[in-house]
Amino acid sequence: MTTKTDNRQRPPSPSATRPDLPSWLRLSVVLAPVLLVSLDGSILFLAMPRLSRALTPSADQALWILDGYGFAVGSLLIAFGAIGDRYGRLRLLTAGTALFGLASAAAAFAPTPELLIACRVLMGIAGATLLPSALAVLSELYPDARLRARAIGIFAATFAGGFAIGPILGGLLLERLWWGAVFLTNLPVVALFLVFAPLLPGRAPAARPGRVDVLSVATSSTGLMLTVYGVKHLAAEGIAALPAGATGTGAALLAWFVSRQRRLVHPLVDFSLFRDRTFTLAIVTGLLPLAAWSAAAYLSAIYLQSVRELDVVHAALLALPGAAVLTATSVVVPRVVDRVGKRTVLATAHFAIAVGLLALLVTSVGGGTGWYVASTAVAGIGYGISFAVVADTAVGAVPPERAGAAGALAETSNEIGNALGIALLGSLAVLVFRLQGPGLAPTLDATLQLRTLDAAGAAQARAAFVTGLHVVAITASALHAALGAVALRRLPRG
Repeated sequence: MTTKTDNRQRPPSPSATRPDLPSWLRLSVVLAPVLLVSLDGSILFLAMPRLSRALTPSADQALWILDGYGFAVGSLLIAFGAIGDRYGRLRLLTAGTALFGLASAAAAFAPTPELLIACRVLMGIAGATLLPSALAVLSELYPDARLRARAIGIFAATFAGGFAIGPILGGLLLERLWWGAVFLTNLPVVALFLVFAPLLPGRAPAARPGRVDVLSVATSSTGLMLTVYGVKHLAAEGIAALPAGATGTGAALLAWFVSRQRRLVHPLVDFSLFRDRTFTLAIVTGLLPLAAWSAAAYLSAIYLQSVRELDVVHAALLALPGAAVLTATSVVVPRVVDRVGKRTVLATAHFAIAVGLLALLVTSVGGGTGWYVASTAVAGIGYGISFAVVADTAVGAVPPERAGAAGALAETSNEIGNALGIALLGSLAVLVFRLQGPGLAPTLDATLQLRTLDAAGAAQARAAFVTGLHVVAITASALHAALGAVALRRLPRG
């Protein structure tokens, strides 16, 4: 009788009955959602010309199709990082991955620009649950500091590689399939993750005390969305009541959010982290390079296809060298950063990007594809450094129970940078095109599709677009050169 009672009182624990996955498979399972989020941040760059012909979005809708995803991810990363810390990171990661798959399937068959934008925003909401949760789950799976640093380096390489190969994968798919196929590539990855995720160890339901402050979640996400929306439209269309009001309201909400965090016992964001100059510059390094990369990649895709008139596969292959350099750099940098110091690494990132962007100035209507390849390769060194350093700095600066929130802050800088690059720098290129183009349509692709367009008008449109590309390259290069100088001047040696 006693034996039976003891057996009933000691049921096998879930960890005892669940098979243990090999270390490489654990890492692969956690990194699968990371790859999805980064891929979908860039996979539409080469697809936009064909998508525009199929759905005929307006210039404003085309920008929202591209950056609505990044806005949603960036606006909610901080909130979901804290939610995962408190209520279970793996649980949130699994739910977010499932939602990401459903939204991807809907996006593939969206019949109108409006529905596609809605699906992209839903994908962004799901994506916001994935990045901070994946980074925090890695910290749980690898408690040893050396193994954790190596896993975070691979995390950074995966994130960087996804952004880099996104346009290439999109181009290869579009050679034989319709534009919606770029979203269906997410479904096999989602299915594999949902199969293996229940087998992962370290499924603690909560890692952080206190309730999530709902008011902080609402103000941070709404403030970010309104601010970015307003700044985007002010840059593209000039002063108007609605975007100006959105910008002011968003800025006020963010200011109130910051003030509230300093009074809370369990804040959504620990702003005391920014007292460290290295941490602060690393976060800025997460934002500005992504802005430059996304804008340059988007505009270069249009340049190669609509100005140089290359087919989509040729354009995709030209992006391979830059993607290889970027990915390799993000793998190597975590192994050498302790030897050379973060000051040198961060400064090198900004100067490499500045030099690489200037190489785009040699591109023209009649040639320059070789200079485009050189630009992506040189700038890829800086982009790879930024991907690798930001995540490691953020997670290494906080105790393990704050890993999700700190990782969210690092990834927020990446995603907001990605969205701002297309919104602001992309809008700058649109402004130059409107000022110097033939004035028949607001974008190059829309102009080239006009049946009444003559050869002279097409030549003027292509030249105006190249001028816009050059203005964006100069602007982003100057910003990076300035930030590199700040790194050398303000950060301590060693």
